Amino acid sequence: MTLKIRAPAFARDKRIPKQFTRDGGNVSPLVEWQDAPAGTRSYALIVEDPDAPSGTFRHWAAYDIPPDARRLPEGAGSGSQGAPIQMAENDFGNARYDGPQPPRGHGTHHYHFRLFALDVPELDVPDHCDAGQVLEAARAHSIGEADVVGTFER
Repeated sequence: MTLKIRAPAFARDKRIPKQFTRDGGNVSPLVEWQDAPAGTRSYALIVEDPDAPSGTFRHWAAYDIPPDARRLPEGAGSGSQGAPIQMAENDFGNARYDGPQPPRGHGTHHYHFRLFALDVPELDVPDHCDAGQVLEAARAHSIGEADVVGTFER
């Protein structure tokens, strides 16, 4: 089996609805997955935009997601609606989901929702870590990875 991920709010490689962007409600979309590899002890989810003018921009890093989880509900990364997960500081400087907000006129940006199945129950990252630290730790313990890409343009 191969780990699979989807975000029902948008089709693969299609536009992310406005309510999931910083121009709209800035709410994290529902993310679902299946077919975790044997030995999965937790998950991490990183949302990043490799098309940002200054290089890859990270919008959300959720980690220490329990191994029996198969979804993060809509709003899981958005304030008080959050799920029982840890969240690192994104590149906006917030420990939450912040949706797409590419520069106006910069063209279509691609937002990668990357899910890592991990061989540890918790990542060894410092308190108040950033998304880059979570990504580095997740790569070191990854036993499976899947992604779904949505687009947005302003």
